[in-house]
Amino acid sequence: MEGASVAIFVTVQKIYYPLLCVMGIPANLFTFYMICFRKCGMSNTAIIYLSCLAIVDTFYLVWVILIDLTLTFWILQPFWHSNPWCGILGFLQYGSLYSSSWIVVVFTIERYLVLRSTAAKQHFSQAWVTKLTCVGIVLVSHLVSVPVSWINIVSDVNFTVGEENVTLPRCHYRDEAYSTVIVWITTFLSGGVPIVLVIIFNYLIGYHLCRARNLFTKEERRVMHGRSTRGMLRRTILLLGTVSVAFVVLSLPRFVTYCILRTKYNNEDFNRNDYSIPINVAGDLANMLQNLNSTTNFLLYCMVSRRFRQELLHVVTCNAKALELGSVLTHTTMKVFSVVDHKASPSDNPVTVVLTNLKLTE
Repeated sequence: MEGASVAIFVTVQKIYYPLLCVMGIPANLFTFYMICFRKCGMSNTAIIYLSCLAIVDTFYLVWVILIDLTLTFWILQPFWHSNPWCGILGFLQYGSLYSSSWIVVVFTIERYLVLRSTAAKQHFSQAWVTKLTCVGIVLVSHLVSVPVSWINIVSDVNFTVGEENVTLPRCHYRDEAYSTVIVWITTFLSGGVPIVLVIIFNYLIGYHLCRARNLFTKEERRVMHGRSTRGMLRRTILLLGTVSVAFVVLSLPRFVTYCILRTKYNNEDFNRNDYSIPINVAGDLANMLQNLNSTTNFLLYCMVSRRFRQELLHVVTCNAKALELGSVLTHTTMKVFSVVDHKASPSDNPVTVVLTNLKLTE
């Protein structure tokens, strides 16, 4: 890159990362509210997984985008260029990154197991199992992130600011063999392995759905799709597929460029801030894409979920009453009669159920 192009690229990043924080953090928190407190037509397990994903993505935006990248581009000496913040920040960043990646992975695997096995469906449909799984993912992710706090070190560095030479403490990579090993492990645990697993299990989900579709006639599929559980499962898989595709597309470039940087350019003399080297530009663009992954879920839900859009409209128009699932209309005949309570007070919005095509059986 030439001097003018470098200046433009740096300016773009100085605007891009604060903008991600301003838009992404409120969007994730609002998504958490919408998923947890509004009726968006999701299963209980999907609500838990996706709300947990919104929270860990918010922490990722705070640790990585706000405190690290935004301060790096706007402040000469951020506070984390000192001990113990140099190590603590890396621990928090990778803890949230692992959590975000592996929640998507485990949710994908769980959906596949639910499709394959009735016993798995009964087990994973329990809310306490899903909550325990999410808590376990977050705890293990942060536990595995502890070694990341060892790969950086604080030392005095001489550099030029304007026309003056200054010496300031800087948090930088520790050039040791164990640091390289830790970096490679974290690269694959946060990017390589999750990407491969998400691709494999989404393919298996698609394959299983295609096979199941061929087992039934058009009329049987119409009846099945009319059931609330089938419709909810279909909506959940659609949301999961959208989140998974976005995760792979936005994370894969960063994984590839990071592997190149850690192999071909892994030496002490390499200047990562020299944008005349194409791999540095590609690496920063890939980082921008991956960081975008933590802010896009709200838009993805709006695009693929009609119920989410309906609830969003109700919230925006200050209509406090959430849409209720039409479960009465989609239950079997026996379940319809079983939920009638003649002693209950009449509802503000009574539901009329009309049964047709009833047959007398001997």
